Amino acid sequence: MNAVSVEITRPFPRTWVEFVDPADEQQVLRCDLTWLTSSYRCIFGAGCRGIDASRPDDGCCVLGAHFSEPADEQRVAGHVARLTPETWQNHELGKDSWVIDDPDAEPEEDDEDALPGRKTRIHDGVCIFQNPPGFPGGTGCALHGLALEEGISPIETKPDVCWQLPIRRSYRHMEHADGTPWLEITIGEYTREGWGPGGADLDWYCTSNPEAHRGGDPLYLTSRDELVELMGPLAYQELCRLAEIHLTRGAMPHPAGGKP
Repeated sequence: MNAVSVEITRPFPRTWVEFVDPADEQQVLRCDLTWLTSSYRCIFGAGCRGIDASRPDDGCCVLGAHFSEPADEQRVAGHVARLTPETWQNHELGKDSWVIDDPDAEPEEDDEDALPGRKTRIHDGVCIFQNPPGFPGGTGCALHGLALEEGISPIETKPDVCWQLPIRRSYRHMEHADGTPWLEITIGEYTREGWGPGGADLDWYCTSNPEAHRGGDPLYLTSRDELVELMGPLAYQELCRLAEIHLTRGAMPHPAGGKP
């Protein structure tokens, strides 16, 4: 491999924008324009060095995918049923045992429906859905490949955490001065810190690395499907309007790549 680019130092100045959700006046979207107008691209298979240096071909898939809720797992199960030995190398091994309980994980305190510790199985050091280089059915996630084969978006076939990364959505319950409740929804960069204590130990990470900031169009356009799913179509339209204004001003570009 070529010399590794120097990862930028965090934190750094960012531009944020807030606006009321056009679909729900009790929700406010808080969006990181520095990230969403960046030139970031996922470079899996095109320069990605992987979060584990010993497995550079496996990207960020070495830990398996934790399911966000029962519906997430159930949705993925429907797509797993359509995988075949031709599209998934571990089909025979994993077709009936691709999800496991992780006793080290704990459910979110504010999510009674969460499945504590439910995640995709790890096989040979990587998520069981990961097809290795040279597999005739295609390298990488079998669920991602299924979506491409069927002409649908990967957000339909993959676990939530997989298609959302490296965009992060978080919630905060707030109150106005008069006691009226409202919900703050933050849409931003899934930085190393988002991985928890282990984030600092990742051998390589894309969002803060110039190697992954060489795209053409800005992220809010190339990740349209993901953002519409995360914030709703009306809020996405407003984000686009505000992002265009931000780009014309040339203010606060992402230091890993500057303006697209």
